[in-house]
Amino acid sequence: MCETQYREPVLNDEALATHRQELRRGTIVLACLLLLSRPNYGYALLDTLENSGFEVDANTLYPLLRRLEKQGLLTSEWNTDDSRPRKFYATSKEGAALADTLKRDWHDLDSALLSLKDDS
Repeated sequence: MCETQYREPVLNDEALATHRQELRRGTIVLACLLLLSRPNYGYALLDTLENSGFEVDANTLYPLLRRLEKQGLLTSEWNTDDSRPRKFYATSKEGAALADTLKRDWHDLDSALLSLKDDS
């Protein structure tokens, strides 16, 4: 009879970072839609995301904001009142509906993962 031994996977820091990035990738969309229920500009959003534990690079965030705007999930407006013009983004009605759906899906996935842990 042949026995198989279970071994903990050995991941280097780079592999672990890659898996964490994959896990977070989809959550950034939801985080942006939720945070932009109050209008804000890109740099402030980037700062808020980072302070909330979402590691996101500006080179990732700005194309994402443009894509979400193109999809009708965000609206934007330039504010030229200050010395430096800033483009403010806000979640559209469609974006808010999507955020509600994704949030429910997130809770369902979280419950499913917790039940897997409980079964093991």
